[in-house]
Amino acid sequence: MKTRYTYGGDEHIYVEIGEEMSLEAFFVALSMSNAVRDANLPGVTEICPANSSFQVRFDPDVTDPEEMMAAIKQLEAFSDQAEKRLSTRIIEIPVFYQDPWTHETLMRFRERHQDPSGTDLDYAARINGYDSVEAFIEAHHSAPWFVSMVGFVAGLPFLYQLVEREKQLQVPKYLRPRTDTPKLTVGYGGCFSCIYSVRGAGGYQMFGITPMPIYDPEQKVSYLKDFMVFFKPGDIVKWKPIDRTEYDRIEQEVENGTYQPRIAEVEFDLEAFNADIAGTNAKLMEALNDA
Repeated sequence: MKTRYTYGGDEHIYVEIGEEMSLEAFFVALSMSNAVRDANLPGVTEICPANSSFQVRFDPDVTDPEEMMAAIKQLEAFSDQAEKRLSTRIIEIPVFYQDPWTHETLMRFRERHQDPSGTDLDYAARINGYDSVEAFIEAHHSAPWFVSMVGFVAGLPFLYQLVEREKQLQVPKYLRPRTDTPKLTVGYGGCFSCIYSVRGAGGYQMFGITPMPIYDPEQKVSYLKDFMVFFKPGDIVKWKPIDRTEYDRIEQEVENGTYQPRIAEVEFDLEAFNADIAGTNAKLMEALNDA
């Protein structure tokens, strides 16, 4: 990996660790962004981590852009000592695959899709070599996912599948973006899954919907009273397939203020994961099952 530094206007510096998303690049970006934060560089107002990069916003009236660039570059030495362990949490997210709401939406926008003759799941299953939609759904929810970034719109998580690279699902975005996507749609674009935190435009393939809110600016949802955004980078997600009855039950519990996501505190070790992916995933899921 070769780090690339660029200016973003007068007030931003963008640091790209790698052109491709990888857990190694994520941990280096996390280590460097933490180093920038700990250095308390004069003028820094915001640090925004992303999948394999981060951006620093600063006040150029406090620190000259060239001086800020030089100071951040000096912190690259920390990338050689990047922490490969992370204290985090694994979260079970219920998903109603092939729900009626995303189905209605995707059918409205077939002319913008690569394959107007089928559904998004039909297309995703076929191009990934699965014989059926059910087999593709199984592949989507059978392994845990790593939240590498939160953003684009408020609260939206980007999730990277914790499997060998050759086993990762990949699905291109729509040829032209939709003007509508239901709130809490579980989508897929490139190598990333996501949850649309709000209703709006979008280009990711739509696979289902979750009844579990992940963003609440009014902070009325029981588990979002402390902070309006549920996810943070480093979280691990396990999708749980549910049917319409279970969807309606959870939605009612959210409305009643009684729903609590299933969560377990875990340690994620990158070197242990690379040495034994299946074993690491089994331990993560065991921790969730014991929660």
